Amino acid sequence: MSVTEIRQRRRYGLGALYLGIFATIWFSVPAADQPLRGVLVAGSLAALLTAVGGGVVTARSRGADAGPRDRTGDRRYLLIVVAELALAGIGAAVLAAAGWSAYVPVLVCAVVGLHFFPLAPLLGDPLLRPLGFAMCAVALAGLVTGLATAVSAGLVVGTGAGLLLLGYALRSLVRALARSRVGGGNCRDTLPAPP
Repeated sequence: MSVTEIRQRRRYGLGALYLGIFATIWFSVPAADQPLRGVLVAGSLAALLTAVGGGVVTARSRGADAGPRDRTGDRRYLLIVVAELALAGIGAAVLAAAGWSAYVPVLVCAVVGLHFFPLAPLLGDPLLRPLGFAMCAVALAGLVTGLATAVSAGLVVGTGAGLLLLGYALRSLVRALARSRVGGGNCRDTLPAPP
């Protein structure tokens, strides 16, 4: 397996790990009665298992031969994540102070969706853009549903965001596992760190 393939496998593993964890969190946001509650718990467990699978792939893709880090890329990534957290945190505080805390999941979902746009070129993954659009659409659907019906915005957003992130995490895990089959299995001792 080439260094590029190994790095790609690791990147897919990290995608499954991170997005699986966040899907688990989103599935736990809505309060729902049965049978939907059971579906959300099942989704959360599937997301958690996907995250564990991504973690295993990532750990097996770690090697002693660490290549150089992309410090500029790391800084840009950190800035994007800090901006996302700040915007979501400040926005949530403002909504809570205004008595609109039921719409905090809508805001957070929209911010998460928007943060995928600058991440797409940075991580070399153009499919993060459609994921960003879909997350923003879920946020909008949650807002409209929460304002126009008795269904809570959190139920719509938590379920929708959880499903989107789980789907993307599963896609990443499948791609990582396919890379390991094509590349000949475990290359643990020769793998570089991700760029």
